[in-house]
Amino acid sequence: MMKTLAQSLTGIEARLQIDWVLVNTCLQFAIWAFISLLLAEILRDSYHVLCHQVSWLATWHNKHHAAYRRDLSVVSLKAYQESQLYHDILESILLVIVLTIIALVVPKMGLWLGVAYACAFLVGASLRYFQGKIDTDYNHLPGPLKTIPSVWWVNRSYHWRHHFDDVNAYYSGVFPFVDKILGTGLSLKGKTVALTGASGALGQALTAELLKHNVKVVALTTNPEKLATHTQLKVVPWQLGHEAELRDSLEKVDILIVNHGVNVYDDRTPQAITSSYEVNAFSALRLIDIFLATVTGPQAKATKEIWVNTSEAEVSPALSPLYELSKRTLGNIVTLKRLDGDCIIRKLILGPFKSPLNPYGVMSAQQVAYGILFLAKRDYRNIIVTINPLTYLLFPLKETSSWLYYRIFSKTAKSQ
Repeated sequence: MMKTLAQSLTGIEARLQIDWVLVNTCLQFAIWAFISLLLAEILRDSYHVLCHQVSWLATWHNKHHAAYRRDLSVVSLKAYQESQLYHDILESILLVIVLTIIALVVPKMGLWLGVAYACAFLVGASLRYFQGKIDTDYNHLPGPLKTIPSVWWVNRSYHWRHHFDDVNAYYSGVFPFVDKILGTGLSLKGKTVALTGASGALGQALTAELLKHNVKVVALTTNPEKLATHTQLKVVPWQLGHEAELRDSLEKVDILIVNHGVNVYDDRTPQAITSSYEVNAFSALRLIDIFLATVTGPQAKATKEIWVNTSEAEVSPALSPLYELSKRTLGNIVTLKRLDGDCIIRKLILGPFKSPLNPYGVMSAQQVAYGILFLAKRDYRNIIVTINPLTYLLFPLKETSSWLYYRIFSKTAKSQ
């Protein structure tokens, strides 16, 4: 029987007569074609950056910005045509030239797909200019922003921020690679940031880093006396259980950082259980819900954010069971809330740093604060700052599996 099966498989292979040379050629073409498209987008975004850094290029590029109102509707046909001529057509011509040179120097057929891709942009922009027709691409469609900025590609909300949040950030056009490299995936310029736990070690370190970026910091603290001498802050005292009283203070806040917490270490009394969950989970969730209620208006989804310090305890032991349990509860519910897409919600997955909560931490609060802002400006939604290499492996697995499970087996109130 085995002999018969072997003969049959040999016969099938002989009849198929796979041309491995052709397969290899097609595979190489596909790889180089993908590289050419990726290269085209990187070149487009790099040119875009230059348009905001080189004055004579900026003169032409500003025609593009002048063509749109705040809701991305077109100011006039004339302004739109000038935008096509001085920005889209010029950019496309330069892109075609550069990609053609690369395709000639590197003799790979797949690279010519990038040239064709650039030619398509040139043809489209030329038709819009010469026909006098307003036909905006997806990222410039007018109307309210209904989704949050995407992390994987550039959508309307992402690109809207380049026009009306900070013109010197959010440069990417399709894939946000250049913004991640340059740290322009999130602009803190002119932002108002509210921070809980502001009097703690990380709170003070984050405040110092935020002030370096000319951010207006609103310190939400249960210990206002510790910040009484800090003249650069707006200090807003609050008490646990009275989060609703912060509604007015959060109305004009762009970013809420939920950073307060408590660590009862080895205590497992009923009081310790109540305190851990009330401070680390329930209070944080009430603040999140209050802030989400302020995400109103046609562009709020693009500008409002929440950063939640759930800590490395989501996936690693903290040698404090109640701290782990309460933080994991907070982390899981935040993952659940992200599915609604009300605004960007970032998780801060932080390793042990020296603080009154953890005098044995191996990192400094200043190092952690710097790492948080470094990754936030590169638009990381899960900001991991730790020396534990396992966290970088375990957290994405945990977060992805939880997200998938919650997405399948839960529904938002809007869909019921």
